Order: sequence, then C-alpha cells, then structure tokens
Amino acid sequence: MSFESLQLAPPILKALIKCGHETPSPIQREAIPKALSGRDLIASANTGTGKTAAFVLPALQKLFDDPVKKGLRILVLTPTRELADQIAKATSRYGKYMKVHSVAIYGGMPFGDQIRALSQSPEMIIATPGRLIDHIWRGRINLSNVELFVLDEADRMLDMGFIDDVEFVSDAMPQNCQTLLFAATMNPETSKLAQKFMKDPDRVDLAKGGKITHDKIEQRLHITDNLQHKGKILRHLCSDKDLSRAIVFSATKRDADTLARELRSEGFGVAALHGDMTQVIRNRTMDNMRRGKIRILVATDVAARGIDITGVSHVINFDLPRSAEDYVNRIGRTGRASESGIAISLVSHADFPYVERIERYIGQNLTFDVIPGLEPSRALTGAKKSKPFPQKGGKPPFRGPRRRPEGQSSGNRSTRSNFGANK
Repeated sequence: MSFESLQLAPPILKALIKCGHETPSPIQREAIPKALSGRDLIASANTGTGKTAAFVLPALQKLFDDPVKKGLRILVLTPTRELADQIAKATSRYGKYMKVHSVAIYGGMPFGDQIRALSQSPEMIIATPGRLIDHIWRGRINLSNVELFVLDEADRMLDMGFIDDVEFVSDAMPQNCQTLLFAATMNPETSKLAQKFMKDPDRVDLAKGGKITHDKIEQRLHITDNLQHKGKILRHLCSDKDLSRAIVFSATKRDADTLARELRSEGFGVAALHGDMTQVIRNRTMDNMRRGKIRILVATDVAARGIDITGVSHVINFDLPRSAEDYVNRIGRTGRASESGIAISLVSHADFPYVERIERYIGQNLTFDVIPGLEPSRALTGAKKSKPFPQKGGKPPFRGPRRRPEGQSSGNRSTRSNFGANK
C-alpha cells in the first residue's frame, strides 16, 4: 500500500515524498483510513512505529477539505514538552505545502510568546494539559469549534497523573467533535477513560500483549557487582567506535547531572536532559544532539517518550526501570523506522525480579553478555565464584532469590559520587 491509496490531498503527498516517506507503516495503514472516516478511534501500537503521522496526516486532511473555516479546529493533547515539540515539527513537515497555522503550547516557555501566537487564531494547537488549561481559564483558548481532538500517549498521561486534566478538556469538547486516542499500550485505566467520552469508537490494536515489535533491536544485559563496576562498564560502552549516538537512562535528575559531568570529564561529548532544566536549555540540548555536537545524552524518563532523534545506535539503561512499559519506551528510542539498534541494561542482583517482569511483558528472554576484563566477580545465584558465568547467546540463568540477603548492597545507590573511583 502507498500513501496515495489512502486518498490524502496532493500537497500532503508532496510533503511525504519530500520527507522520503513512500509507504505507510502498519499503524498508519490501519489508523489513517479509520480516522478519515470521521469516527472516533482508539489506536495502540508500540513506540517508534509512526503513531504521530497516523493522526497528524488526518488532521491536515481535515484542514485541507474545508479551508474556509477559521479558528481552532484541531487540538492535540500530549503529556510532555518534547512530544508537543515533536508533533509540532511533524505538522510543519507534512503541512509544508499547505497554509497551516499551528502552535505548540507547553510549560517552561514564556507566556508572552504563547499569548502572541494564540492571538493569531491558530487552526491547530498541540499542548500539554497544564498549560492548555491555564490558557483556557484565562479565556485565551476557545474549544467550542474544535472538530478533531487527539489524545496522544494517553496511557502515559494517566501514568503521570493527568487524569483530571484530561477529563476537564474532554468534557469541554463540542458534542460533534471527533476523538482519536493513541497509546503505546491499552491498559484497563486507558480503556476506562476512553469509555467516558468516546462514541462507539473504532479500534486498531497493534500492541499485542505488550510484545516489542522492534525486531531490529539487539537487547543485552550486563551484570554489575557495584556502582564502581557499573561505571567502568558504562565508560567501556561509551568508548565503542560503533556507538554513533546514545541515550543513557538514569533513575533521577541528580544522577543524570552527575553521570553527564563524570563522562564529560573523561572527554565524551555528553549532556544531561531532565525535568528541572528550563525549556530553552532542553531545546538547545536536543538541537545539539541532532546536529552531532552531543554524542551521548544522559536522561531521565522524561525523555523516554518524546525524543525523536534519528541515528540513535545505542540505548543504555544505567539504572534499570522498575516498570516493564518504561523499559519498552526507553529502548524504543533506537531501532526506529528501518534502522537497527542496541539496547543494553546494567543490572545488579537486586534487579533480577525486574528483569523477570520485563521478560514476561515482552515475551522473550534477554541475553546476558560479558565484557572481557569487566566480568562480574559473583556468580548469578550467589554460589561459588568459580561457577561458570553465562556467555552471550547462552540460556538465561536462574534469576536468584526475589529477596536480597540481609546486608547485601544492590549497587544502585541514588548518589553517583563514587562513579569515577578506581579508574
């Protein structure tokens, strides 16, 4: 199937060709015709599969079909600033040959700039919940003529505690407004939310059982003895000549700053990205990453959904996430589109229950790997050190007891002050 067969307008097709897009991805192939039909739609697909275009293209088609109408007609609600910026850029790319006035509204940016943009009567607004509601209360945004309401990453918005905000905006929509709900996973909470305000929605489910569809992502695990051992493995991985661009995920904002500082002191082109940074700095960091000025980005989960950078060869979980869904979202930053990628997780013995949870969620076993000279000193089951350690490609070992023996350290302390010790 080609994009032409989806009956999109000529200027949209021209922009797609300009972007190098010839055939729609599965989620685009399934969702776009249903969205164009005018019915409400619930669509789920794994991260990195092209969900943004699956709703941006129908939104642009709606604007093309009736160019006479003025004012706000399309509203996209998304959980993070990075996602809002990403959707705005996609709208600009795919609407390049149309006269579309779209605005991104999110926290961290000056109110004055947003007020000026809103005063120009945009046809499409991409917003995060808090800042959108602020402008609604102040009378700067009128939702009475919205024709298409898109909830992007709805599951993530619920995880982040935006349920009340989402319901407030949904309740403010006109009765005849079409609603599209997109998510990486359709959990019971997301389904319950959809039932509240969607009218007999059509469905597209390409996220079967939470399994990862990124067959071009090689996933590895490295066992670490302690924080110092973990730091040595990270430095070794960052020195790999095959690493073109990497995202390193840490558990906290403080850890992200410390890891970035330590890696920078060793000559790596690195920067941190987390929620305490101003939006100006975050945008500058992302631009530097895209331009190649930064090779390694150390980020918290604020970047798990929202970063869309081509050429990310590696994702490294310095701290393993406690949620299997977060694991899938993180590694989805590599292996995007037709590219391949490598996802590496550094785990302690105390992390084994979370490894099991991830394996059950994705429906596959993760491979343990060993770097010569950086082998862990302890066997996986806590038995004798002489016990052979599983090599890459071998059968995953017994995960060990779920409860950590009293007094045993996991090596996952929240402070990274000893990262550079014993270099």
